[in-house]
Amino acid sequence: MARIAREAGVSKALLYHYFASKHDFFVATLEQAAEEVRSRTEPDPSLPPFEALRTSLDAFLGWVEENSTAYRKLIESAGAVPEVRALIDQVRGATALRILEGLGGDGESAPPKARVAASAWLWFMDGAILDWLDHRDLSRQELRDVLLGALGGGLGAAGMQSG
Repeated sequence: MARIAREAGVSKALLYHYFASKHDFFVATLEQAAEEVRSRTEPDPSLPPFEALRTSLDAFLGWVEENSTAYRKLIESAGAVPEVRALIDQVRGATALRILEGLGGDGESAPPKARVAASAWLWFMDGAILDWLDHRDLSRQELRDVLLGALGGGLGAAGMQSG
């Protein structure tokens, strides 16, 4: 906490005034980052579903570029830190629901194959993004297009149209 306070330019006592422990500070930081991602990737309801998804995905990949170290640590710690896992599960659930709602109807009552395809795509996406961060041999737009193609393929295999 002393290092965090020093880097933030505040006293350690002030940090402890707002956060009872380093763990509480960590959880608050995760929640703030999740809110930033959510607000940056909120789909534009005036766009057709595919365009809204493409725009949201572009925004997410932009956030990853700006926060690549934090993103990598977040994904890599998901299995070891229950709060990280819960946050990722919450974000993935909301994102899968958005995708399914974009296909029409109520995402909660989507066909099981479509639900599986959307959920699996989110796991695939994290793996593809980690590879992209490691190699940097695709542009952000190329990665976005690969990701959108993979979602389309998964939804097609599930008997759904993706856009």
